Amino acid sequence: MKQTLFLLVFILGCEGVEEKRSGESRDGRPDAESWDATITLTNEGAKRAVIRAGHLENYDERQYILLDQNVDADFFNAEEVYTTNLKSKIAEIEEDRDYMIAIGDVVVVSDSGVTLFTDTLSWDNVKEKVFTDDRVVFITEDQDTLYGIGFESDVELNNWKILKPTGVFHEDEDER
Repeated sequence: MKQTLFLLVFILGCEGVEEKRSGESRDGRPDAESWDATITLTNEGAKRAVIRAGHLENYDERQYILLDQNVDADFFNAEEVYTTNLKSKIAEIEEDRDYMIAIGDVVVVSDSGVTLFTDTLSWDNVKEKVFTDDRVVFITEDQDTLYGIGFESDVELNNWKILKPTGVFHEDEDER
């Protein structure tokens, strides 16, 4: 009788362990998550960006980071001096390319007083350029408002160009 009871307990115990092992797969899930996250991106050892977000997901194998809550990024020049701030709803970072795409209500304000509004903006840390193929509104330091489709610039928004300007520009008599 004792042998039968032991065998029954052993069989039931094995079944329980097997059930625990057949849980959900990790496929598609992040390797790490963080809330109220801050990350620092560098270029050749120099701090180039400090990015804050309400939520971060890190995918090691893909070398990909998703920032999906209120992205707020400060950019720095080669001397690590603050130059520009970017805000967006979300951002994606491709770590292997040193590349970021800001998505949703993107606003960039430089310390020189210019402001850029667009739906998406890419930042190539290696080339030190920002660009988009989307519609842009660009407000200069003189408060001129320019419209267009497509934009390229350095990160400081000093050397910029709107690829397809749209709208009408009115010149004051004093400027003629």
